[in-house]
Amino acid sequence: MAQNDTVTRILDTAEVLFAERGFAETSLRTITSKAKVNLAAVNYHFGSKKSLIQAVFARYLDPFTERFHGALDDLERRYQGQAIPLEELLETMARCVLEVPAERNSLKVFMRLLGLAYSQAQGHLRRYIQQEYGSVFTRFTELIRQATPELPDAERFWRLHFMLGTVIFTLSGLDALRDIAENDYDEHITVRDLVRRLRPVVVAAMQAPLPAPAPAPASAREA
Repeated sequence: MAQNDTVTRILDTAEVLFAERGFAETSLRTITSKAKVNLAAVNYHFGSKKSLIQAVFARYLDPFTERFHGALDDLERRYQGQAIPLEELLETMARCVLEVPAERNSLKVFMRLLGLAYSQAQGHLRRYIQQEYGSVFTRFTELIRQATPELPDAERFWRLHFMLGTVIFTLSGLDALRDIAENDYDEHITVRDLVRRLRPVVVAAMQAPLPAPAPAPASAREA
């Protein structure tokens, strides 16, 4: 087996198993068994499970980051220093997300891996993603800030994470949603149809009125 074929086989197998089972629950022995390679091959090409996890993310995030930076460059040239509308920013992010998995495995796998990065990410993975890809997410967050000047920073933080959680949950459950739409509503949904329906929901969530302040505790009111 050629060296590149071995690396590809290991990565293809690892990303599917990680997405299905999680990082801690997926052993290198399980990966090598499914990939039909020996443990020495994983150690030779990646050195450790930690490095293999990082390499799986790099396959998606390297092309995504390159595309997203380029797309944001185009938007900034078009708007020439003016705030880019929220809808344009979210549409651009969605387009870049949809383009990347066509080169790899599937959108579902990509979204499940992103979900795991939030829920199961060990310290090394958080540090790796921040170090290697933090610049594009920082840039996007700043453009979102310019598009939503009415939001306090803390409120914007929460809404961005609610939005990302909604997107990841929806797209990682793509197969189940398609089955429900077809069986219960006789609708045949493509990925782009789903994104088209999701877009106004996340835009509305980012633009919703600020929540009312929480009432003061009774003890404070009586003081």
